[in-house]
Amino acid sequence: MKIEDAQEMMRKIYFERDRARGVRGTFQRTSEELNELREAILKGKSRTSLEEEIADVFAWLCSLANLLDIDVSEAFYKKYTDTCSKCKQNPCTCPE
Repeated sequence: MKIEDAQEMMRKIYFERDRARGVRGTFQRTSEELNELREAILKGKSRTSLEEEIADVFAWLCSLANLLDIDVSEAFYKKYTDTCSKCKQNPCTCPE
């Protein structure tokens, strides 16, 4: 599945609920999911748990992008090319 397919799937399933919740409410839910991922990492949860949390974060980001009328794939590839955005190297050679 491509990024744009995932975003469209989220639009078809959840757009009406997301619109009713609004950008702020959807951003809040996205933040909560990111915190759940943080906790799963810090607690050393299983790979399956981490995959689920990453999927949740991505789904909520897609929902947020839908509300903001932003194409996630286009935004990603506009910012991230095949080199580091700062040092222009691949792999990145920026100092830590």
